Amino acid sequence: MKQNIPAVRPKQLITVLERAGFSVHRVTGSHYILKHPAKPTLRVTVPFHNRDLKRGTLQSIVKQAGFTNEEFLKLL
Repeated sequence: MKQNIPAVRPKQLITVLERAGFSVHRVTGSHYILKHPAKPTLRVTVPFHNRDLKRGTLQSIVKQAGFTNEEFLKLL
């Protein structure tokens, strides 16, 4: 069964991605670019604001990072 991802703040998302092995590569304006050391071509961009990420944006970031919804929920 497909589970919905709850709303998260950008800081929470960056923490989850860091737990999964990503590291902050650089910050450009209000966007954090994270890279995975084992997969050098895998890059994820997270907009950093003081509000929850929109559902579509969050879903896109989870997909770019290579997670299923269930895998992402386990890391939360």
